[in-house]
Amino acid sequence: MYLFLSHLAFVDIGYSTSVTPIMLIGFIVHGTALPVHGCEAQLCSVVTFGTAECFLLAAMAYDRYVAICSPLLYSTQMSPQICFLLVGTSYVGGCVNAWTFTGCLLSISFCGANQIDHFFCDFSPLLKLSCSDVSIIGIIPSISAGSIIVVTVFVIAVSYIYILITILKMRSTEGRHKAFSTCTSHLTAVTLYYGTITFIYVMPKSIYSTKQNRVVSLFYTVVIPMLNPLIYSLRNRDVKEALKKATVRIFS
Repeated sequence: MYLFLSHLAFVDIGYSTSVTPIMLIGFIVHGTALPVHGCEAQLCSVVTFGTAECFLLAAMAYDRYVAICSPLLYSTQMSPQICFLLVGTSYVGGCVNAWTFTGCLLSISFCGANQIDHFFCDFSPLLKLSCSDVSIIGIIPSISAGSIIVVTVFVIAVSYIYILITILKMRSTEGRHKAFSTCTSHLTAVTLYYGTITFIYVMPKSIYSTKQNRVVSLFYTVVIPMLNPLIYSLRNRDVKEALKKATVRIFS
């Protein structure tokens, strides 16, 4: 589990670093210009880390399934080789999906005032600047992202269905509470992340405005990477005690 958490932290750092510095510069210096190649590199980086996070969350769900449903077989079913294979697959999947987005972006041409109505180079706002026919190109990334979301959500859902069945069969109340507590952080991270990326990359663009797009994009590129360390740290008793003491000091 700690291997997956370390890579999730790395992915979150890469995710937010791809967007936040340029976004802050844009707030300070109005009219900040980003070269076309820089914009393409930013999109590729965001999609790579974002997709890798989807696969990592699915791998973590499977890890929880093995730990709760087959604890005696955990060391064999989640051996270091299998864990590294799952992590490697996450990064490979991220790169493949990123090249799908970037390849579609490279096949279109831009003209006129290339001023993007967004705080980073996301795919949908870039399509609005294109002079090419984007009727097909605009669908391909949605299919790619949608397929990844469906597959990873399926893995997560099936894993937690078996986890829930196993927990309900436990006779010990303490055992149930301990099993539920190990899944709470992961479920919170999954709900926040998948809710936002589904809104952006899968749902029809006609049902939400550009302003809503910016707000949701800010949430999954900046806010969630900051929340994940806090979400997973709250499972640690020392962190909980330190947080309680800090709260008492503030309100005392």
